[in-house]
This record gives sequence, structure tokens and C-alpha cells, in this order.
Amino acid sequence: MISKATIDSVFETARVEEVIGDFVLLKRAGSNLKGLSPFSDEKSPSFMVSPVKQIWKDFSSGKGGNAIAFIMEHEHFSYPEAIRYLAKKYNIEIEETEQSQEEKAEASEKESMYLVSEFAQKFFNSTLLNSNEGQAIGYSYFKERGFTNETIKKFGLGYSPEAWDAFTKEALGQGYKLDYLEKVGLTILREDGRHLDRFKGRVMFPIQSMSGRVLGFGGRILANDKKAAKYLNSPESEIYHKSKVLYGIFHAKQSIAKLDNCFLCEGYTDVIQMHQSGIENVVSSSGTALTPDQIRLINRLTKNITVLFDGDAAGLRASVRGIDLILEEGMNVKVCTFPDGEDPDSFAKKTPHDQLLRYLDENAMDFIQFKASLLMKEAKNDPIKKAELIRDMVTSISKIPDRIKREIYVQECSRIMDISEEVVFNTLAQLIQKDISDAGKKEKTARVSEQKAFEIHKNENAQVHVKVDVLYELERKIIEILLLYGSVEEDFEDVLLKANDDGELHEVKEINKYKVFQRIYLSLQEDEVELATPVFREIYNDLIQYFNENESFETEQYLMRLSPELSQEVTTILMDDERVALHNWEAQQIYVKQKDQTISQYVSETILTLRWFLVNKIIEEIKASISNETDADNSENLSMAMDYSKLINNFSGKLGRVMSRYS
Repeated sequence: MISKATIDSVFETARVEEVIGDFVLLKRAGSNLKGLSPFSDEKSPSFMVSPVKQIWKDFSSGKGGNAIAFIMEHEHFSYPEAIRYLAKKYNIEIEETEQSQEEKAEASEKESMYLVSEFAQKFFNSTLLNSNEGQAIGYSYFKERGFTNETIKKFGLGYSPEAWDAFTKEALGQGYKLDYLEKVGLTILREDGRHLDRFKGRVMFPIQSMSGRVLGFGGRILANDKKAAKYLNSPESEIYHKSKVLYGIFHAKQSIAKLDNCFLCEGYTDVIQMHQSGIENVVSSSGTALTPDQIRLINRLTKNITVLFDGDAAGLRASVRGIDLILEEGMNVKVCTFPDGEDPDSFAKKTPHDQLLRYLDENAMDFIQFKASLLMKEAKNDPIKKAELIRDMVTSISKIPDRIKREIYVQECSRIMDISEEVVFNTLAQLIQKDISDAGKKEKTARVSEQKAFEIHKNENAQVHVKVDVLYELERKIIEILLLYGSVEEDFEDVLLKANDDGELHEVKEINKYKVFQRIYLSLQEDEVELATPVFREIYNDLIQYFNENESFETEQYLMRLSPELSQEVTTILMDDERVALHNWEAQQIYVKQKDQTISQYVSETILTLRWFLVNKIIEEIKASISNETDADNSENLSMAMDYSKLINNFSGKLGRVMSRYS
């Protein structure tokens, strides 16, 4: 168990904008920060972070919370794992007791798979550095590649012994279950019942998530075995999906966001060598074809990708397909190639840092220029091949979502290929129209199915109308006011009945100071009102207790005391108040009235509106109880209804609104 002192220290130290900034590129939006949602595929930012309130809200998925909630959601951490992650980030020493075997057994399947992978990484690294075999084979290989001890430690490199089951034996001896060893692909169970190490006799490259969790491994064989694959990756598992992972993203994320550019290469050693050379904003797809999920991972940190290609011409043609995928995601892409026979690893190894930076800067070219230079060699003077090349370039341009960028690239294509813009535009229009047509056919098929389902549903629910739950919205507004202004002291107008010298009662207005939570509590107590919505009632009672116990309201401290469900609701209410910032209304000369300019008025109007609604509800109940019988005495009910109607008129006058009826 992690001590309460450690948890408190993590909560006090962790800054939500810093924690999320490791995973999402955040830009200033007024007093808040915004970025692309890490939980959904979107082109426009709907993810909001409030440094003042120390909370975040993702309007596309509905998720929200504090820094710990983000780590739990994004990395699928348990609560203790999130605390450990943040403690490590902020160099906070963790006070905790040793996990018992029973506690290990109770860990969820996913968490157990992470624990096994973490153990494996430590085992392989220790074997590399501390065993004779590891030093003679694995360590020597990494030294030949030019990797320093610091680099080996940074990337957690390791070595898996040549023995058939060295790792499996050690893991089982340490109490890890065979079931999880198999599920993460570290151990293979043969039909004869023997356990084999998948990566035996290989140097090991741990594959980490954006937060540094070990998801899987890449292993390179060193022996001259023609039957064995040179590189072997962990199989797909509950925690490792190769199409959604980029090698090196954990070490590169901060540099990518800071420099607003990501270098993308192919292999593990490319990434490591570039890092060692001082170029840290680099990741690789680990030898697999680039996927949209991998591109979106980069898109959270920057809009700019520079693809690094080996000097191998045969590989260039195959790799260039990934460029269209990058363009489809609305990103800016450049390409940099190395001299023949060189790759990022070999070139970075022999090139000083300053020269390497200069080479990357001077040789990174726009994708249009790159395609032209690459494919023109094939086309030469063949007009048919040249026409195919132009169509290939225009196809790439058609993938760009932004119309302005498309037009600029059309002009560039026209200039490079010495062909009229009109022809290029026409070709582009045809391709776009074809894409729209193809999408339309799919949509039409889906729409026909939906229409049939809708017709059935429509006939069954012909009389259904959407109605606003007024009471729910008003109660939610009261919770919002308490969260935003509960501890603020304001001047409120009290109306009292006092007798004059003649003994006649008349209204006297007094201005008194109250804290907002006190004013709301007293007003609801006076009317004997209890919130009807269970979740709001629970939050309301807890808030009143909190304000009575604390002088000021600290959002993060308050969220600590709530259950995950209540915490989610509170975060949603708090960040909905910030939603207007996403739309940048003021830039469009639309000015949203800020509630904190007239807090007392806002509080009073909300309470009056709630009273109005509740009184109106009583009137409706009275009207429903009036008998239609000719001899029935309804005088008392009618008198009560008239009295309550006068009260409604009174509310209407105070609110300055035309009297209405809720229904």
C-alpha cells in the first residue's frame, strides 16, 4: 500500500498541464489550454485543460478529471500505478509496504501482464550487464553499434540468454504466472508441455508506451541462423498492439512538442543512434507499415513530420505510400533521404551533431518535390510514365483536407512538372469527386438500412417529443454555482417585513454579506427544498459539509474525497463552464457574459427560478386535484392556486421576465 503522505505529496506537486503536456500538444485558449483529444479521432480540438482549477475535460468523449484521472484513463493504470507514475515524474519518494502474494494474485489481468513485461525488461537488462554470456554477446554487439552505457540504460536494452528456458524459469521462480508469460508472448508452450523462451539468444529492445510502460519487445538474433527471422517482435496482446505503438515515443515526446517536429524512421537502432547524437524528437514504426493510429499519436504532439528514408532506392518506392496517410490526417510532411548505402543509424553515428542538424535541415524537402525527384528518374522522357507521375502527385494532393493547402500544392505541382494549373485542378477535381462518389455509395447503402430501421421506430414512437428536464438543469446549475463560487463572499439583498409606527407591515430591503454556499443553503432550508436528482443531492450535501470544514475551495483537494463517479460529474460541470473558450467567441467579436461579474445576482436569479419552477409544480398538482363534479367544493383548492399564482407573479417581477408555465 502507498502511504497517505506520498499520495498527498503527489496531489500537491503534480500539475495537470505538465502531466497532460507529456501526451498532448496544448495551446493557450484564454486562461485555459486546449488540444486534440487523445481519446478520439478528431481534427478540431475539443480537449480542455484548466491550470487554475487543475482539471481537464474531453468534450468529444465526455471524460474528465484531475491529473491522476488522466493517467488512469490514458494509460489504463490502476490508481496506485498512476500515483507511482506521477511520483517518478516528480522525483517523489514512494512510501509503501511490500506487495504480498495475495495482493499480486488480486491484480487484474492487464496489470499482471504489465508487471510481467516490466520484470522481463529488468531481467534482460541485468543479463546483458551482469552475466558473462550477456557481456560477451549482447553488450559487445551494442558497443559495436557505438551505443554508450548511458544510452543502453536510457533505452533499457537487454539480452535474452541462449538457453531454451532461462527467462521462463526465472520468472516462474519469482512467482509470475505462466498464463501471463504466454499471454504477453514471452514464453511459448509446446505441445509436449515444455516451456520455451520466445526471444532466446537475442539482444532485446523494450517497446514502451507514451508514459514509459513496457508493452512488448523487439529481439534481434546475432547468430547466423538462416531459418530464424533477423528481428522478432512480441505478438499482439491485451497490452501490445503494434499498429498503435511507435518505438521511442516515450523518450521523444517532450522534444517533439518543444521543437514542433517529429522525425520518423524505420528501425530501433535508427532511433537510438539519433538520440545519442542529440536528435531526440525521433520515433520509428519498428519495421511495420505506417498506420493511421501511429500518425495520430504524433498528431497529438505536433502537426509536422519529417520522414527519414534510407538511401536504398528500392525501399523508397514502397515506403512513400505512408506519405498519403500522413496527409490524410491533415499534417505537414517533409522527406529527408540519406546518401546511398546510408541510413539514419549509420549516418548519425559518423556525423557530428551540428553537421547532422544542418544536413537534416538542408535536405528535408516538401513531399511534392520529393515525389517529383524520385519518380522522374523512372519516368525520364516517357510521356506515359510522366502522366502517371503527375496523377500520383495529384492523388497525394487530393488527400489533404485543407483547401488552401491543396491549392498551393497544385501550383507547386504545376511549376515542377511544367504543366498548366488548369489540367492539375481538373485532375484533382475528378479524384475528389470520385472519392465523394465512392463515399456516397457506401453512405447511401448504410442510409437505406438506417431509413428502414427509422421508419419502424418512427411508427412505434410517433408521438414522442424531446423535453428539457427543467428541474435537472436548475439543480445542476446550483451545483455549478457552489463549485465555482461557493466560498466567495458577496453582498445579497434580503427583503424583510417590518412594522412601521402605525403597526403596519411593509417590506424593508437590507444588504447583508454571505458566502455563496451559505446563501444557497439558507434559501433551500427556508423553502424546505431537497434536490431531487440523486447524484446532485449527494454532491450538494458533500459540498455544504466541505465548505463548513474549509475556508477556501481547492478543486483538486475536493476531487480527492469523491468517488470516481462523483468526481467525473463534478469535472464535467466545472469544465462545461469553460466550453465557450473552445470556440474563441471573442475573436469573432461575440462577448460571452462572465458569471463572476455579478455573482450575487446570478445566485439570486437561479434560486428564484428554482422556486418559480417548484411553485408552478404545486399549482399544477392543485389544478389536477380540482374535481369536475358540479356539487364539489373546490373553493379551498382554488384559493390556494390563486395565492401561489400571486407568488409566481412576484418571482416574475423580481426576475424581470414574462410569467410562463413549465410543462
